[in-house]
Amino acid sequence: MPEPLLPLQRLMQTLSERARSRPTGSYTTKLMDAGSEKIGEKILEEARELIDAAEESGEAGREHFVYEAADLIYHTLVMLAFRGVDLAEVATELQRREGTSGLVEKANRTTTKTEE
Repeated sequence: MPEPLLPLQRLMQTLSERARSRPTGSYTTKLMDAGSEKIGEKILEEARELIDAAEESGEAGREHFVYEAADLIYHTLVMLAFRGVDLAEVATELQRREGTSGLVEKANRTTTKTEE
């Protein structure tokens, strides 16, 4: 994994371990014990905060945006760990989509859902 992504990989390993061991006093444990609905609520909350921060200008706005992006990524990784999905699986899916137009990829998803 490229060096800038190593913190994400380490965080994912920590979250996966917390999903298994559920240490007392851990915020991650609290989220996971509350279940996917609560984790999903946090993801939506953080997504809204990221969108709001995107409207802020200047260096302070940029720093706030980065902070909120980190919160959103963290909570998304918590959901992945809760579901037992590794970050590598998401990376594989992104690689599969690489070079495919977003419109084509979306059309393929719609076709696949219709066939099911």
